[in-house]
Amino acid sequence: MTSPALDPNKLPEVLAVFYQRVRQDPELGPIFSRVIEDWDEHLARLEDFWSSLMLTTGRYKGNPLALDALHAHEITPVMFDRWLHLWTQTTTELLPVEVAQLMQIKAARIADRLKYVMYEPTHGGLHPSGISG
Repeated sequence: MTSPALDPNKLPEVLAVFYQRVRQDPELGPIFSRVIEDWDEHLARLEDFWSSLMLTTGRYKGNPLALDALHAHEITPVMFDRWLHLWTQTTTELLPVEVAQLMQIKAARIADRLKYVMYEPTHGGLHPSGISG
């Protein structure tokens, strides 16, 4: 059985709607507003990321773990739950159910990996208290 295919033409819309919600979110919005200087560039990079992840295009050439780890002091583990809630809401509304579910699973794995790298003291991350490990 093959995985459901994401329509590459839907990806910009999904990301635009999702990040509009993130920017308006009382918890996430202020952090993203401080961290993201160029939203067009950020959305283009994320489109490359998701295109590579879902369509194996190879367009993304970066390290999301390293970029997000730079901001670990501002991001709490609970914020990932909010991020995932908004992602689930957006993908459910805009994509076929099978594609939405696959993207939600991938996003949850990414969030788990980021939390692990950012907050596990054995990996040099921060304790949830904000103390470096």
